Amino acid sequence: MDVDEAADRLYGMVPEEFTSARDALAKEAKAAGDAALAKRVKALRKPTLVAWAVNRTARERSEELGRLLDLGRRLRDAWRAQDADVLAEAGRERTPLIARLVRSVREEAEAAGHPLAPAADLEIEQTLDAAVVDEDAAEQVRRGTLARPLSYSGFTPAPVVRPAPEPAARAQPAAKAEREAERHAGDEERQERERRETERREAERRRRIENLENTLAEAERAAQEAQRGRADWEAERTEAEREHERRTAKVEALTAKLAKARDKLNAAGHRLEIARREETNAERAARSARLRADQARAALDEARSGPQ
Repeated sequence: MDVDEAADRLYGMVPEEFTSARDALAKEAKAAGDAALAKRVKALRKPTLVAWAVNRTARERSEELGRLLDLGRRLRDAWRAQDADVLAEAGRERTPLIARLVRSVREEAEAAGHPLAPAADLEIEQTLDAAVVDEDAAEQVRRGTLARPLSYSGFTPAPVVRPAPEPAARAQPAAKAEREAERHAGDEERQERERRETERREAERRRRIENLENTLAEAERAAQEAQRGRADWEAERTEAEREHERRTAKVEALTAKLAKARDKLNAAGHRLEIARREETNAERAARSARLRADQARAALDEARSGPQ
């Protein structure tokens, strides 16, 4: 796998699957020992909804998109060749082709369960328009690996209109007409630049709003998950407190029983000590009594055995 293959797989997925799939591919590359590829895959950005819809159309309706990209190639060739006829013909085809593709992008998004907001039409149109006038943009759209909508900030060159050769007597009027034509072309170019700059700023504002909306949605989802986690741990804490109270009461009861048992044990030990001491005293007294009895018996025996 290289980064192009990874991008082709990832940008063909629905947006909600992108991040987990990207991280899995990066982890797979890292496990295979290719840290550089893992870093490049990890750097791939999740597409906006509009970019994803254009990517999907590039995959599902490649023939329809191919007609627009072919028109763009012909327009660029005509600009370089300054072929006014081809430019005029391609210009007539351009607007309806882009309009049809805008509808196609909408249809593909809706079919996949991700309908687009009405404001998305401008970003789709600007992306397709950029693919017409810019070769690099055309390649990005063709591959279906956009992370963000495109816009073209330059201007569309107009063909140079060269007046036909005139007789020497009419040279001055011809020169004046040529200057007028150049001034008119310059005005058109300026107006075109201003129009595209206005569109670019509007698209940038919309992208910024969409990014902020996405950020807000992700933050709200995270807050909801955190709230659910807090509620789970609150329930766990409450149950732990109940269990702790039950165990504390049981320990206190057992401690009280143990104290009573120790008192009884101490009393029994004291009784045992007294009994042992008295037993010892009683044994001494018994020995002394036995000795006196033995002595008395011996004296009696002696008295009985003496002279009558």
